[in-house]
Amino acid sequence: MGVDPEDWAKPGTDAIVRAVLQQVQDGAGQVVLLHDAGGNRAQTVAALPRIIRELRAHGYRLVTVSALAGLSREQVMPPTTGVGAWLTRAGGFGFGLVTAFGVLLAALFVTGIVLSCLRLAFISVLGLLEAAGRGRQDRDAPGVAAFLVPVTVLVPAFNEERVILATVASLLTQGDASQVRVLVIDDGSSDRTAQVALDAYGTHPQVEVHRVPNGGKASALNHGLRLARTDVVVVIDADTQLAPGALAALTRPFADGSVAAVAGNAKVGNRVNLLTRWQALEYITAQNVERRALALLNSVSVVPGAIGAWRRDVLLEVGGFATDTLAEDADLTLRVLAAGWRVTYEQRAVAFTEAPQTVRGFLKQRFRWMYGILQATWKQRGAVRAGQRRLAFVTLPNVLVFQVVLPLVSALLDAAMLISTAWNVQQARFHPDSPGMSGHVLAFYLLFVGVDLFAGVLAFALEPGERWSLLLWLPLQRFFYRQLLYVVAIRATLAALRGGTVGWGKLERLGTVRLGTEGVRQGEPRTGGGAAGD
Repeated sequence: MGVDPEDWAKPGTDAIVRAVLQQVQDGAGQVVLLHDAGGNRAQTVAALPRIIRELRAHGYRLVTVSALAGLSREQVMPPTTGVGAWLTRAGGFGFGLVTAFGVLLAALFVTGIVLSCLRLAFISVLGLLEAAGRGRQDRDAPGVAAFLVPVTVLVPAFNEERVILATVASLLTQGDASQVRVLVIDDGSSDRTAQVALDAYGTHPQVEVHRVPNGGKASALNHGLRLARTDVVVVIDADTQLAPGALAALTRPFADGSVAAVAGNAKVGNRVNLLTRWQALEYITAQNVERRALALLNSVSVVPGAIGAWRRDVLLEVGGFATDTLAEDADLTLRVLAAGWRVTYEQRAVAFTEAPQTVRGFLKQRFRWMYGILQATWKQRGAVRAGQRRLAFVTLPNVLVFQVVLPLVSALLDAAMLISTAWNVQQARFHPDSPGMSGHVLAFYLLFVGVDLFAGVLAFALEPGERWSLLLWLPLQRFFYRQLLYVVAIRATLAALRGGTVGWGKLERLGTVRLGTEGVRQGEPRTGGGAAGD
């Protein structure tokens, strides 16, 4: 007969002992059933030695199940042979793999969360230090508007008919316009980009329109670079409109002779749907705040094509814009850093650019960005051997770990969170008292979300003119937008591992940029569309 004290219900240690003693009857063949799994079994463990003492005190002898049945150990548990042995080993191996995967997933989860939190905290501290230093410079240095130097602005354009006029117009309103020379380089457009620009500005003394055979953005920029005569060259995408005073702010850091490039403050200018608002949030809380922080370490990895300024002689020194990557801006920035020059960031050089408005367009653009970054990073793989320590130990690890590896791992982190949540629900249903690991996973995840939210608040505090209501989209961004970035990271990594050629992936221009766009108090709104340069 069997004795079941129902210890699984945790009635208390004394109740478990009493139930066993009450159910045991005189005679042989008694089996006491106790539970050693399914939650907290502390009561069962505490009751067991008392049960053994009481049974022995009543004259009972404790034996194994095989002895009770009058069978040998080999009869009860016969050794497996042949196919059965192989199946047993395979089953053990499979369970071992599952266990190892669980341990690996937990380790990746904790490591990813800790690294992300440390990085966010690090960038936040550097951002505050950079803002404090900038404030001191503003008090001690001349005003931004008084610092505009002669510049040549290069505007590479391919099929930008809808947007080119607004882009050029925003350039001609930058402070002392006589200091600004605009070169529109039409890269073999199949639409009327060049003709539209010529019709509007063909006789304008500050604007030149040049047609070149289609060779890609880098080729068009190199053509413009050969035509430039000023010490400072500014590059903007053809989908970009500059806020008032942007060029003056962008050229100010060149008063420092060690500065070779300045990254501007690119903002999304077409916040027309949920996807573009998420991108606007990402630009503020991730891209721009990171450049602000890394500028202190001279480790800015990308001067964005949307708005950036360069010393012309340095560009010529390092060979101009490379045509062998899909991210000519990142490639050039890394080469300038490798040459020992300083690259910085200017928050007040604000430019409004057109972000993709569809998921398909977004994935196409971001795939090109990440694949191009992988190409540019690979080209600098000899940085350690070349003695470029800052590039080798700060800039490149930051790019690889946090722009490539972490998005890949983050997909696993979110999967771990979902699996843990499902497991928690199952445990709560069948074993309400089981603590499991889900509580720890949730705690780590909430820590990461909290730090992420804090970093977002700090980014907005350091970004004057932005409406704080945009932060309301941050929770949704984490649970939906970030998954799109995971897809991009996986696709780009697989494409890089396969090798081969990847096309540029031109995006359709919609002309929906507005200077002083929704939610940004920067200047007065203008009519006309902005360009959609990639």
